[in-house]
Amino acid sequence: MTRLEKPAGDRPATLDPITVEVIGSALSSIVDETGEALVRASYSTNIKERRDCSTALFDREGRTLCQAEHIPIHLGSFIEFVPKVLELHDIEDMQPGDVFIGNDAYMGGGTHLPDIVLAEPIFVDGALAAWTVNLAHHSDFADRGHEHIYQEGLRIPPIRLYRAGKLQKDVQDLVLLNCQVPRERLSDLRAQMAANRVGVQRFQGLCAKHGVGTVLAAGDELLDYAERKMRAGIAQLPDGTYSFEDVFDGIDIDEPMPLKVTVKIEGETMDLDFDAPPQVRAGINMTMTALLATVYYIVKSVVDPTILPNSGLSRPLTVSAPKGSILNCAHPAPVNGRVQTCQRVADLVLGALAKAVPDRAMACTNSACTVAVFAGTRESGPEKGNLWVYLETIGGGGGARRGADGLDGIHVHTTNTSNLPVEALELEYPLVLTRYELVDGSAGEGTWRGGMGLRRVYRATEDCRVSVDIARTDSRSWGLLGGGEGGGSHFTATNDSFERGDGLMKAGDVLEVVSPGGGGYGPVADRSAEDTARDARDGIAAA
Repeated sequence: MTRLEKPAGDRPATLDPITVEVIGSALSSIVDETGEALVRASYSTNIKERRDCSTALFDREGRTLCQAEHIPIHLGSFIEFVPKVLELHDIEDMQPGDVFIGNDAYMGGGTHLPDIVLAEPIFVDGALAAWTVNLAHHSDFADRGHEHIYQEGLRIPPIRLYRAGKLQKDVQDLVLLNCQVPRERLSDLRAQMAANRVGVQRFQGLCAKHGVGTVLAAGDELLDYAERKMRAGIAQLPDGTYSFEDVFDGIDIDEPMPLKVTVKIEGETMDLDFDAPPQVRAGINMTMTALLATVYYIVKSVVDPTILPNSGLSRPLTVSAPKGSILNCAHPAPVNGRVQTCQRVADLVLGALAKAVPDRAMACTNSACTVAVFAGTRESGPEKGNLWVYLETIGGGGGARRGADGLDGIHVHTTNTSNLPVEALELEYPLVLTRYELVDGSAGEGTWRGGMGLRRVYRATEDCRVSVDIARTDSRSWGLLGGGEGGGSHFTATNDSFERGDGLMKAGDVLEVVSPGGGGYGPVADRSAEDTARDARDGIAAA
């Protein structure tokens, strides 16, 4: 048998639904366990506390079998990675213990360079059966420009980090030499390796229990089931063509840029055609894989949230955007801040689908991923002289929906990271958080109000450089069916060195960052007396 053939084992002609369900649940359990192993073994606060990582299983052809419920945008760095490995490397040369590393947005199937992917082939009966894949956001590439991708960090195509279980030290040394905090990077890469080993062992154990032929057949059935669910869900939506327009605005660009999507629903299929301006010399550009991950997430959320997160759900969907635009950029466009645009795209699609099924949609969320990155050199203590980098992503207001107010101070859509506790922040870094609160007046009014944005105020105890990335600086998150707009975002600093969000904080300087609020749903005149009284009691004022 060659490795191109299917692994040995009887492949049943038919599978009963119970077996498929059991194996599907086992696959979900595997990616959940590998995710927890990654978080528990990691070193950096961005992974061990904020959980900015994701795990998945792919079949031998590179189709997504299952992705853990971590960060939706990370699917964009997954869906092309294994196919790229298979394109660039001979499968006959692969062995148990091989591990491929990569991050590049153009040659590696990634979406931005801090998201480093590790993929390990899983062999059963001497043949390739599946892949275990994980991604960790390495918060290291700070204090860099974003006019093109060569300024944004080290580009890594899919190459071997391990060969037959043996570390390729020269590859590791090359990666670490290009990192500002190499000890963190090494520790987090080792955590990624440990997580993949869990994935390999659990998948092989599943094959030993049920038979590899049965597991592979169940994988195919699960893909088909997701497709059927998506088709059935789309069929319940009213046929028609629905368009929606918004703008993207932020501190990276001079003028708001128009975005438009036209969604065509016809029977069991959905076509999403985007119109967007040309790519820019700023990190807000999206690769096509980032656009696909965003669309798959938001369509699934509206059509049927219970659809399995695998490649089958995308089969009834067609997605297009102009090549060389900010939604489908071409080399060498910078992409570091692509998630800002992803958030706006998710709400753009939501706005179009709300015209078809307003009861299923919610008002616009904060449409942003408010970011503050701090970097400096330790001035005291046992780490004196060492570089440090801290990435903070700040939640905002969620959109209101029929029957419920928007959630306050949360990450939305394609981001899903956790909050770093104040105690951990102040213990790890020379920063003090002097204020952390919901922003009064940021919630869009309505029958159900939008969620409130957040305010975080930092005081530096040592000199550091800071990069702030915010959106919704001029525009506002829209309400639905008469709901009001959410509040906008801004930042202020006591040091006047900031230009387009980049600046220097001296010890004692203060930085305030405010994130946007969410839109309201329905006219405020219809808000219940009970909800109005609760707002008054809690001191919540509408935007």
